[in-house]
Amino acid sequence: SGEAFNVGQFLEETSPYAWAGTGIGLCIGLSVLGAGWGILVTGSSILGGGVRSPRITTKNLISIIFCEVVAIYGVIIGIVYSAKLQHVPENLLYTPHNYYTGYAIFWGGITVGICNLLCGIAVGITGSTAAIADAADPNLFVKILIVEVFGSIMGLFGLIVGLLMVGAAGDFTAAASVSPHVL
Repeated sequence: SGEAFNVGQFLEETSPYAWAGTGIGLCIGLSVLGAGWGILVTGSSILGGGVRSPRITTKNLISIIFCEVVAIYGVIIGIVYSAKLQHVPENLLYTPHNYYTGYAIFWGGITVGICNLLCGIAVGITGSTAAIADAADPNLFVKILIVEVFGSIMGLFGLIVGLLMVGAAGDFTAAASVSPHVL
C-alpha cells in the first residue's frame, strides 16, 4: 500500500538542466550567504570597536572587502557554469554526456558554494577579531590580518576545485540522430 522510492529512477528522470541549474543556484546562493554572514559579523564588530577607537573603522574595511570577494567568487563560477548551458530539445536531452555535465555542474556548484559559505564565516570571525584586537592594541592588526588571509584562501581553493570538477564536462549537446540498426 506504499510506494518505494527508486533513487536510480529519480536520477534518470530528473532533467540534466535541473541538476545544472540547482548547482549554479547553490553556488551563487551559498557564496552570497557566506559573504553576507561575514560582513554582518565583521561590520558589527567594526562599528562596536569604532565607538571605543574611531581610528579602526577605515583600516578594518579590508575585512569587509575579503567577505565581498567570496560572493564574487560564487558569481564568477556561476557565470562560467552557465556558459555550458546550451538549448537542447527535450527529446534529445537525456544522454549520458548531458547527465555527466548536469551532475558535474551540480556537484561543482555545491562544492564552490559550501567552500565560500565557510570561507565567509571564517573571514567574518577573524575580521571581527581583528577589529576588536585593533581597538585594544594597534600592533595586533597585521598579525590577525595574516590569519584572515589564510581563511580567505579557502574560498579560492573552492573556486579552483570547482573549475577542475567541471573542466572535463562539455556543453549540453543534442543526441546524435538515431539510425535504424541493421542486424
